[in-house]
Amino acid sequence: MQFQEFDDSYLQHLRAGDFRTQEHFVAYFSELIQIKLRSRLRSPQDIEDVRQETFVRVLTALRNEGGIRQADRLGAFVNSTCNNVLLEKYRAPRGDSIDDEEKGFDLPDTRIDVIGSISAKQTQEKVREILDDLPEKDRRILREVFIEERDKDSVCRDFGVDRNYLRVLIHRAKQEFKSQYLKSLEAQPGVAAQS
Repeated sequence: MQFQEFDDSYLQHLRAGDFRTQEHFVAYFSELIQIKLRSRLRSPQDIEDVRQETFVRVLTALRNEGGIRQADRLGAFVNSTCNNVLLEKYRAPRGDSIDDEEKGFDLPDTRIDVIGSISAKQTQEKVREILDDLPEKDRRILREVFIEERDKDSVCRDFGVDRNYLRVLIHRAKQEFKSQYLKSLEAQPGVAAQS
């Protein structure tokens, strides 16, 4: 694993909720946290719980007034936050003497995947933004086929084309979307150098 140095620009992007920066942050620190926790926790679920809680607390602290302000201390902050979450997990009461699994049923997982929720919302916003910038015909094709999931025969009637040519139009629209998406990634300052 290659160690990363963080600068103020990275912290600003992270604090602002930049999708690519958060994605890099989670990927980078997930590996370090898992290495740390494998020797301390037996259950993969417990490891995942501590990892998720660590990210929630770090991202919350970054956005607070008194949160971390020095980029070179980000790694130490994540590590100490992880230690605190781990200690809380050790101190947590173990519950009833009879496990839910021993009772014969599994309870549904009601925890919220905060990182996944943030990521999904930002992805939706980025897709809408790119769709709005596409030519009208490409935008209509992609919305009707993929978002509205309309019947392809009715889309063909609306566009006055047969199914074979509709495939060509969809392919072109997807290529244009991909091109715009890649341009938007390249336009993000400071992120390309860190990934």
